[in-house]
Amino acid sequence: MKIYKRKTTIYTLILSTMLLATACSSTQEPASNTTTPSPSSSPSPTTTPATTSVASPTASPSAAPTASTVPSSSTSASTVSKQIKDMFELAKSGKVSGIPFAANTGLTEDVEKLWGKADKTESAGSGIYATYSKKNAVIGYNKGSQIIDIRSNDSKLHTLTLSQIEQALGKPTDTKVNGDDTIYIYKASQEFQLKFIIPKSSGKVDHISVFDTVHSINNMAG
Repeated sequence: MKIYKRKTTIYTLILSTMLLATACSSTQEPASNTTTPSPSSSPSPTTTPATTSVASPTASPSAAPTASTVPSSSTSASTVSKQIKDMFELAKSGKVSGIPFAANTGLTEDVEKLWGKADKTESAGSGIYATYSKKNAVIGYNKGSQIIDIRSNDSKLHTLTLSQIEQALGKPTDTKVNGDDTIYIYKASQEFQLKFIIPKSSGKVDHISVFDTVHSINNMAG
């Protein structure tokens, strides 16, 4: 009987120990399922931020186009064409640039009053021509002392060629030859002609003439 009680006591102790062990294990905090992020997943403090490319403000100025200081050939051609067309417009009223008289309306006394006596006076055809060298001009009169021809040999005319004249005014109305000179005639109006006199030796204008076709005929006969 004592042996039985001893065994019962031992079994009771074992069972109590097991129950106590189970209770202790159940009260332990369960392991956390949350994983701590690896330090490698955090941005590295040594990472250098990406830099944005910015255009350099010191770009070479040679990339910018520069304006040419030399006139283009087209500009020069346009200037010459305008010069010739302006001559033609003045010729419509019997005038030449730089000369303050007009064919038809001007008289010998008007010229002498403003310019004085001519350097020389000579007859040509049925007219009288007065040369004023310092004015680069020759003034022609009919027998009634009326201006019928105004000629200019200004140096700015000496670079003009027939090709430039025709580009501005087209083909001449008429052409005449007088010795070495070829005279290219343009009809400016019913009364006036614009003439370009070009020597064969130079191929460029020597002088121009604005000629009154009406009064040169009516008042120079006889």
